[in-house]
Amino acid sequence: MLHDPDLITIQEVRTKVEKAWAAWEKYRHFSQEQVDAIVERMAEAARGNARKLAEMAADETGYGNAADKFAKNLLAAELLPQRLRGMRTIGVLRELAEERITEIAAPLGVVAAVLPTTNPTSTAIYKTLIALKAGNAIVISPHPRAKGCSCATVETLYRAAISAGAPEGLLQCLTQPTLEATNALMRHPKTAVILATGGGAMVKAAYSSGKPAYGVGPGNVPVLLDSSADVDAAVGKILSGKSFDFGTLCSSEQTLVAERSRREAVLRALGAQGAHVCSAEETKALERVLFAKGTAVNPELVGHAAPVIAQAAGFSVAAGTRVLACEIGGIGKAYPLSAEKLSPVLAVHFVADWGAALAACEAVLRFHGLGHTCGIYTQDEGRAREYGMRMPAHRILVNSPTPQGSVGITTNLFPAMTLGCGAVAGNSTGDNVTPLHLLNIKRVAWAVREPHEALPALGKPAKVGVTAMGETAVDKNRVVAAVERYLAQRGVAAAPSPTAEIVDRFLAKREEPVAAAEPKQATVDFVCENDVRDAIRSGKKIYICAKCIVTPAARDLAGQQREEILIMTRSDKTKAGKPATDY
Repeated sequence: MLHDPDLITIQEVRTKVEKAWAAWEKYRHFSQEQVDAIVERMAEAARGNARKLAEMAADETGYGNAADKFAKNLLAAELLPQRLRGMRTIGVLRELAEERITEIAAPLGVVAAVLPTTNPTSTAIYKTLIALKAGNAIVISPHPRAKGCSCATVETLYRAAISAGAPEGLLQCLTQPTLEATNALMRHPKTAVILATGGGAMVKAAYSSGKPAYGVGPGNVPVLLDSSADVDAAVGKILSGKSFDFGTLCSSEQTLVAERSRREAVLRALGAQGAHVCSAEETKALERVLFAKGTAVNPELVGHAAPVIAQAAGFSVAAGTRVLACEIGGIGKAYPLSAEKLSPVLAVHFVADWGAALAACEAVLRFHGLGHTCGIYTQDEGRAREYGMRMPAHRILVNSPTPQGSVGITTNLFPAMTLGCGAVAGNSTGDNVTPLHLLNIKRVAWAVREPHEALPALGKPAKVGVTAMGETAVDKNRVVAAVERYLAQRGVAAAPSPTAEIVDRFLAKREEPVAAAEPKQATVDFVCENDVRDAIRSGKKIYICAKCIVTPAARDLAGQQREEILIMTRSDKTKAGKPATDY
């Protein structure tokens, strides 16, 4: 019996990966209809338990609030299944008839899913649904601070999957999650792909595991309030995003950027809609309590309500305060509040003009937020496009709260809890991760052209082993040897030299040029006297067919010549039934 905690957790990983693999060996042969039925049943169970699981998550982790976690659970259990319906993920995906290509899905196997403590139940629902939709099994590693609610979520999904006909063991959840266990899961030989959501160290470990991985970088989301935007409407949406689940989504707003000419209007709108606009002293106090060590946020204050954070900083605000708004003078290490805060604390930065606003938003993203998300409030489509072209982010949200827009609640982006940040952030994708990221595609491709047709410069290749006459090339020595073997089998002794001479004569005869066939001549269907005179003058012949009309004068003139002028073609002689000398 094992007593070492690390060995126990690693053994649990090995056991559960093997169970998931064995179940997948059966599941990989399920039809699209069977897979869809299982996914629908799991989604239904998740919807029915969404509120209870949200309450469990809020109670166990102390992050966020149950009401917004309920909304995130419904994102995964309701909006996501709606997008999955009708999506082909099993068997033949597409028939490209004109291209003669058939695309076939190839499931990956066992998905290793690492969950965060900030979204422990919604992420479990989301990752399980997309993994099974793609024809895979899944083993989930919860965050140690959220293992109770995460395992309860997986158990709910598992019971539903089994009731719909899924193989036993297809879903697994580690009950003793540790760093060692998670690393063992990611590196297990039968783990096919990793879905990692968590801190930077976790994502780096996923990419260092030697397995394909989808990890996400940190979010440090700038929001630009353009001069064409309605200030009150824009501020209202920004506060609804920033206060959503107390700022625990990595795509929540971090820094509001606006032109200095709108400063009074922005600050007034913030205060009127539930934000506490901090004084310079309160801003400094928040910096100290949120970023005691550089620009890494204090984990003890992540996902807490604004009054709680204010109290920790040494000042008090009204009980219903939604957000703490702090004006900052710049972006970067000298201004810690311009970093990701994972709490309802919003930095506000005012600049001179549009160009400075673009530069500030880009600076925020480059300060620990590359590739993730940004937002803009504007009525000018040209400026929205310019902003999108300039920002190093993969989700550019226009006139939407950034958390709700990035995950597909207020936009048509794919509903997801794993938001890729692209190569600029060291991620393998910049997409919202979908089931199509968790399968490979095989392609059956028919030949539709010859190589020289695709690459004319190469020229049409000569046939290997064929002479210019179209006959197979002959090896003289092989022929001589074959003749001698034939004679020997019949008891005839033959000297090598005469045999070789005979073969030489045979090959020489074979290589004699064949008279070229008479080229087919063009015929005419009418000949007059002038035509004959022209032929006599130029020394040419006139080739006629059986139906040709020859005038009497032309016939007489041609008959006076010693050489025939009018020649009937060979093919028409037979048709006409008479020889050319009739003319």
